[in-house]
Amino acid sequence: MPAIRTRGLTKRYGAGDEAVVALEDLDLEVAEGEVFGFLGPNGAGKTTTIDLLLDFVRPSEGSASVLGYDTQDETDAVRDRVGVLPEGFDLWNRSSGYRHLEFAIDSQNGDAEPDALLERVGLDRDDGRRPVGDYSKGMLQRLAMAMALAGDPAVLVLDEPSGGLDPHGIRTMQELVRTEAETGTTVFFSSHILGQVAAVCDRVGILDDGELVTVDTIEGLRETAGVGSRLVVQVAGEPGEPLADLTAVEGVTDVSRAEDGIHVTYTDPRAKATVVHRLVESDAAVLDFDIEEATLEDLFAAFTGAGTDARSGAENSSGGGPDGPRETEREDGGALEAELEEVDR
Repeated sequence: MPAIRTRGLTKRYGAGDEAVVALEDLDLEVAEGEVFGFLGPNGAGKTTTIDLLLDFVRPSEGSASVLGYDTQDETDAVRDRVGVLPEGFDLWNRSSGYRHLEFAIDSQNGDAEPDALLERVGLDRDDGRRPVGDYSKGMLQRLAMAMALAGDPAVLVLDEPSGGLDPHGIRTMQELVRTEAETGTTVFFSSHILGQVAAVCDRVGILDDGELVTVDTIEGLRETAGVGSRLVVQVAGEPGEPLADLTAVEGVTDVSRAEDGIHVTYTDPRAKATVVHRLVESDAAVLDFDIEEATLEDLFAAFTGAGTDARSGAENSSGGGPDGPRETEREDGGALEAELEEVDR
């Protein structure tokens, strides 16, 4: 039984020609214990989907179930089993963190200890005693996460959970998500911040303008989109006609020459060693190389046709996009270095 299932789920606001479609014909299944990333820009329909799952709004068409319970006919059963960290939540400024947690525990018939919940999200007893009006935005986000966990939910719904968190807070949140999944909790992780989705999710669904574009693992998305990683090889001088030879290597999708070297885009990692061999055989003096992994920004642009080119943004700015520059990896460089040493011998 899927933890979350929707069939033809549609939400329109207004009627006739004036109707605005917020979500259209959503067919989706999320397995129990899965961390599912629901990815899309602001306004794509992510929060509308969550509101429909929790019966905060009613669908125009279609149906949804959570843990086998119909979201419209068995709303209480759904809400009793789901913990929610909503986007744009409001707390009571004069009440302490402890009072908020006690309220959440009582309302969800839980038996969690407030101190234990605070510790799980990176807050302490002194924080719990303070009125939340004195909290920073990141502390508020942590407290709201603790409240979502108060009833030991079977499904955890997180709508933009990293808002206001510093890098340490983001890491804490990601660790918490992984820990919950390891205990069997299903996590529905809605976000427009691409790197954070990739860091924790088993599968990703891309929502664009109210429509589900695709669902797959990150590796599956890369393969389907044909968005490859890139090998940048620095060579001395002009190699003997290497570009035409490299395009024939299986798994290579593009070859170009730039100021920093020869750029080889590939979808099959095994192509890297062959590329290096071809360059050496063409009498090129290979000086160095970098391996740049395709980012989720690249994938999102490939599936939606929207957004800026993450690769060019990384090259032209030290900050890159919201998740920083395109990451240059050297973890598998050892294999290539071994290849080069073998060629030299």
